[in-house]
Amino acid sequence: MAPIPFVNNSLVWITFLSNILLLYIIIELIYYKLNRKHLFEGVVDILRGKEMFWMFLVSLVAMLGSLYYSEIAGYNPCTLCWYQRIFMYSQVFILGLASFRKDKKVMPYIYLLSAIGLLIAVYHYIMQLSQVDSVFCELVGYSASCSETFFLSMGYITIPLMAASAFLLIILLGVLRGRN
Repeated sequence: MAPIPFVNNSLVWITFLSNILLLYIIIELIYYKLNRKHLFEGVVDILRGKEMFWMFLVSLVAMLGSLYYSEIAGYNPCTLCWYQRIFMYSQVFILGLASFRKDKKVMPYIYLLSAIGLLIAVYHYIMQLSQVDSVFCELVGYSASCSETFFLSMGYITIPLMAASAFLLIILLGVLRGRN
């Protein structure tokens, strides 16, 4: 089955907007560290106390997006894609339950899963940009090529960048949560 343009474009725009949110959170954290006040109180109020839910939502959208690309659009995931899925999919269940139970003790696990997933996604993104096959993909003969770019949107958005954005957003929302 071919990709559905509306869904594909929606996922690209969600990634683009999450990149803007990433920049805002980084600027907010730096600004708060220097001035001990928030840059835009209204945005912080939207996030405050609900960071765990937002982290769950980010992981859920990332999981559904990856399932869309493999099951509906027909893109075969490579070895690195599978590794990223392992680290993202597990967070959906951990964050969903933690958000429901208001459990704050899961953050060390979330940071670890997201940091490892982020490293894999960044490595994968570099492999795609350089068009060099990864050592990991060569280990499994039946896997899709890790350097294959299924699509490139807005000049920089690929599937590994979508994953990297989600992992980084989860980490930064956790940092923001710990600071509030």
